[in-house]
Amino acid sequence: MPAMDHPRLPPDYHTHNHLCKHADGEPLDYARAAMDVGVLEIAATDHCPTDDRYGADHRMSLEQFEAYLDSVERARSASPIPVLLGIEADYYRGCERFLSGWIERHSFDLVLGSVHFLNFWGHPSEPRGLSDQRDPNEIWELYFQRVAELADTRLYDVVAHLDLPKRFIPLPDESRLREIALPALDRIAAAGMAIEINTAGLRHAPREAYPTSALLRWAREREIGLTFGSDAHQPARVGDGFETALRLAREAGYTTSRHMRQRAHVNVPLPQPAPNRPPDAVPSLNLW
Repeated sequence: MPAMDHPRLPPDYHTHNHLCKHADGEPLDYARAAMDVGVLEIAATDHCPTDDRYGADHRMSLEQFEAYLDSVERARSASPIPVLLGIEADYYRGCERFLSGWIERHSFDLVLGSVHFLNFWGHPSEPRGLSDQRDPNEIWELYFQRVAELADTRLYDVVAHLDLPKRFIPLPDESRLREIALPALDRIAAAGMAIEINTAGLRHAPREAYPTSALLRWAREREIGLTFGSDAHQPARVGDGFETALRLAREAGYTTSRHMRQRAHVNVPLPQPAPNRPPDAVPSLNLW
C-alpha cells in the first residue's frame, strides 16, 4: 500500500526508463517511487521503436523491445502497485505503415500519441522541429494539424503534452489558440481519445502544466477523457506536481479520470488533492 503519510494520487501514465537513452532506471524503480508518494499505479511508456530510424537517438531500438517487455514483466512481478504496459509512439506522416500492425501485435494497456517533430525528414527550408526559429504562428498551426492527423489514425489512446511547443515558443493569444486548436480537439473527441495533464511543464520553461487551462476547458466541454502523467525520466519524478494537476482538472470541470487496461478504460472519480504540498520547481532538461 502507498505510504500512509502521503495522499493517494491518480495513476501516472507517462514514465520512461534507460532504454530511451535520455532517462534513468527501470520500470520497477518507477513503481517503487510511485508507492512512496501515494500514486495508485503507473504505466511504463517508453519511446516506441521504429523500423525507419525516426528519432533513433531518443528511443529504444526494435532489437531492445523484448528487453523492455521483460523489464515491465519484472516490475509487475515485484511491484507493490499495478504496472501497466504502455508505449509513447510518435505521430509523423507515414508512421501508420509500421505502427498499425506493430501495435496490434502487442498487449498494450495504453498507447500515448505525441508530436515531437513537424517534419523529421523535411527540407531545411521547411519547419522541422517545434523549436525552429520561424514564425511561431506557423509552428503552432502545423503542430495542431499534426495532432489532428494523429487522432484521425485511431492508433493512440491518449494525446501526450498537448501544447508542447510552448516549451520553446510563446502560446498564441486565446482567440488564435481557439481557432487553430479546436479542430484538433474535435477530432480527438471524435476518436474517443483522452488527453493528459502532463506535469513536466511545471519544470520546463513554461512553468505550467501541459496543456494550458484554456485547452483543458475546451477539452472538457467536448467530453474528452483525462489521464495524468509526470513524463518522469528519473524515478524521483513520478507523481511530480499531481496535486497541482488535480486542481487544474477540477477547475476545468473534470470530476473523473480514465483508468486503463488493455486499451479500454473506466472513469474513476478524482482523488482529493493534498493541501500545502509545494510543487517541485527543479528544472528538467529532457526534450522528450
